[in-house]
Amino acid sequence: MRALVALVAVTAVWGVTFVQVKDAIAIYPLLPFLALRFAIASLTLAIAGAARLRMLGRDGAFAAVVAGLLVAAGYTLQTAGLARTSVSSTGFITGMYVVLTPLLALALFRIRVGAAAWTGVAVATAGLAMLTGVHAGSVLGDLLVLAGSAVYSVQIVLIERYAPRYDALAFTLVEMLAALAGLGVVAAPDYAVPHGWTVWGALLVTGVFASALAFLAQTWAQRRMSATRTALVFTLEPVWAAVFGYTLAGDRLGLLGWAGCAVIMAGILLAEPAAAGALVRLVRRA
Repeated sequence: MRALVALVAVTAVWGVTFVQVKDAIAIYPLLPFLALRFAIASLTLAIAGAARLRMLGRDGAFAAVVAGLLVAAGYTLQTAGLARTSVSSTGFITGMYVVLTPLLALALFRIRVGAAAWTGVAVATAGLAMLTGVHAGSVLGDLLVLAGSAVYSVQIVLIERYAPRYDALAFTLVEMLAALAGLGVVAAPDYAVPHGWTVWGALLVTGVFASALAFLAQTWAQRRMSATRTALVFTLEPVWAAVFGYTLAGDRLGLLGWAGCAVIMAGILLAEPAAAGALVRLVRRA
């Protein structure tokens, strides 16, 4: 339950930052923004994590570098796809890591997924389609976003395999440094000095909370939770984005969108009987 709560909190942080990031990248290039975000994340973790790096060893450091490069590649592919296709298509296809993660876990590491998890995956996928809408975009754009989704899935599977073996703080620090290196190369032609609180505020919030602490929480939680269930909980990210978009930015979802949010929640509860039982007990007490 603690791991589940931690991952739900991560998705809430990612969701609330959508509004800030949208405003920031309207006036500052996206890829340099992402590179600076992971620079701030690396500095945040370096204070406490530098002394623990020796605990990783060569194998742990290599796994963390690969995970970080996957994060950088996922962001880059998703961004390239978003520039070529619709927002709705991007939202839905990115969320398809909920399907790709168990398939890749089985293909790469022979990790089998139970029936309850598969049921939750199917229900959550239907909810994603309801929430974001499935609009036709360009084939190239959709393929780039799908490639990004697959990369995110591999990162989640990799964390499941290696997180229990190594110190979470040291592992996440190296992961953030690797993401910084990868994005730094891609963003090099567009660098400019950020100006104004809109950009710096978004950089600080996303760097500290949505990157450093969020990926640290993911690494810690996946010591206790499977990759499939992690991907399933991560489908809450568009739900939180919709909720905060409604409350903070005046977005309107409509009946189908809110129904999609409810269906995603149902999918998670189907896959997590303990969470469902806790929710039932909480409702009864109220």
